[in-house]
Amino acid sequence: MPAKVNPDLCTACGTCVDECPVGAIELNDVAVVNPDICTECGTCVDVCPNDAITIE
Repeated sequence: MPAKVNPDLCTACGTCVDECPVGAIELNDVAVVNPDICTECGTCVDVCPNDAITIE
């Protein structure tokens, strides 16, 4: 499963966008993960200051 963003916790800070090694995340009102690009590496989960991203 690709990374999932909880929109209630995401503040659109952009940290995950900056740190994603494959460029799978973009910002709209919240972070949005492109499941076709996401490699489930977990970098976004590790760097999110609000614990808004999970990988199941």
